[in-house]
Amino acid sequence: MPEGPSIVILKDLIKDLHLGKPEILEVEGSAKNLDKDRLLHEKIQDFKSWGKHFLICFKDFTLRIHFMLFGTYLINAHKKTKLTLGLAFKNDELNFYTCKVDLLEGNVKEHYNWENDIMAEEWNSRAAIKKLKEMPEALVCDVLLDQHIFSGVGNIIKNEVLYRIKVHPLNKIEDLPPAKVKALVKEARNYSFDFLKWKKENTLSKHWEVYSQKECPRKHPITKKELGKTHRQTYYCGKCQKLYQQN
Repeated sequence: MPEGPSIVILKDLIKDLHLGKPEILEVEGSAKNLDKDRLLHEKIQDFKSWGKHFLICFKDFTLRIHFMLFGTYLINAHKKTKLTLGLAFKNDELNFYTCKVDLLEGNVKEHYNWENDIMAEEWNSRAAIKKLKEMPEALVCDVLLDQHIFSGVGNIIKNEVLYRIKVHPLNKIEDLPPAKVKALVKEARNYSFDFLKWKKENTLSKHWEVYSQKECPRKHPITKKELGKTHRQTYYCGKCQKLYQQN
């Protein structure tokens, strides 16, 4: 599943397409619950990202693309996989595969709060800390994947952030020292921008310290388990990452 930084990369890749507000000349694909005729001859006003969502903004509505687990895209190219949505312009085309497409009526700002977006300029760390304090029983491995708090954080970022701050994934929020709660929020954003940099350099996997690793940088064995309510695969070091408990 693409994480927030990957959606930012997509937005940057097609920023030149935005110049001149391109008009849609052809619409193809198997996307359901979408009136393709409504898109014809509409002009794109902007491309945005929010968390794991890629947003194509028009005057009165927005197309939301969610890549789910296996979604992909191609710019000015095709592949044999069944096309979910294809948009053709005078000089360019965008093709989306194995994804979910929704149409959001009205202004996109009515649907999203960019204070929750880990990559956005509007990101609000104080709001994130406040939300964490309101869910004391939640596990840290779950809250990092909560898109209402950390929009854009996915499983890679979750694992790497928890190792970076040396916190065991089964800690409850209420058991963490206040400094660790702040570190959790701070490093979720910091690592997301490191992810973006490394992804652009095509070196992301070279920087993984626990994700898909057999041992941590200190040569301790890595444990791999499905943890939390999300049951997502979690990689952690039982020696480096501390499990806090109330007295």
